Amino acid sequence: MLTTDLVERVLTTIPGRTIGVLGDLFLDRYLDIDPGLNEPSVETGLTAYQVVKVRSYPGAAGTVINNLAALGVGRIYPIACIGDDGEGYELRQALRTLPAVEQGGIIQSEARRTPTYTKPMLGKDELNRLDIKNRTPTSDGIQSRIIELLDAAWPQLDALLVLDQVSEEDCGVVTARVREHVARLAERDPDKFVMADSRERIYQFSNVCVKPNGNELKSSRELSSQVPTGGGVVYNAADLKILPPGPLVFATNGEQGIRLFDTRKGEPVLTSVPAYPVAGPIDICGAGDSCSAGIASAMVSGLTHEQAAAFGNLVASITIQQIGVTGTAPPEKVRARWREVG
Repeated sequence: MLTTDLVERVLTTIPGRTIGVLGDLFLDRYLDIDPGLNEPSVETGLTAYQVVKVRSYPGAAGTVINNLAALGVGRIYPIACIGDDGEGYELRQALRTLPAVEQGGIIQSEARRTPTYTKPMLGKDELNRLDIKNRTPTSDGIQSRIIELLDAAWPQLDALLVLDQVSEEDCGVVTARVREHVARLAERDPDKFVMADSRERIYQFSNVCVKPNGNELKSSRELSSQVPTGGGVVYNAADLKILPPGPLVFATNGEQGIRLFDTRKGEPVLTSVPAYPVAGPIDICGAGDSCSAGIASAMVSGLTHEQAAAFGNLVASITIQQIGVTGTAPPEKVRARWREVG
């Protein structure tokens, strides 16, 4: 489905494109602990781990942003709400290291905490993660401001990616009210590419493309036709009747690639877009986000949905080979990988 000319078209077009990212920005904070410096706590007698380095990265929607920046998108516009706290400061600092990211759409509120995954790393071993999340509903005022920012940015966006990371209902950026507003915008402007990704509520989006994986489909609606195979999920004809709503469904399926369901003409049409083979160890952390970035980059470059799915698979095949980090795919790696598999 891809050719060298199409790959080059994407890489040379996206520096002139604007992609919005609406959703939950997290801080991924790594605490690097030196086991050789462990010492007992005088107060408790327990081992006091000694942190020798703190690494902070944008997480959740920030991982999508990081991948868009690495690919070379010219302008990236996040729309999100974070806390007016130390974690929020760290997150903004991390975003400033990424080219092309504008922060005018990021609200800071004293009423919210910046969602944070703190990951203590004892040598190469990750200890129990420490999570900071908002467990109270997002206020009407913040939701109104998110919608205002989205409306203001909408005419300038070539595409919009929506990431609903928070499991607790209406406690993140993509509340029911925000989700309904996105649906109205997409219905009004159907030629603009909008794609949503959600851990818990993929079936609640409408008028937009959606990108569920097998687990998200199963957790949102039990599919009796799902059969585990090779770490992925097989989708068959029965799934066509119980797909999430939306014009296109990019159903990612691990090593099986993407099953693209096109519902625009009524009866869903299924196209299988195979994954690219990868040898050696892999790390799938962030693979879905890199795939989303690839799909959006291809769509704003004029590729078809099938070609965009293939480009998303190509990008993901690069990031999963980067062990122990949330990988990215800069243009030189995309070209090198395409030379291997094209």
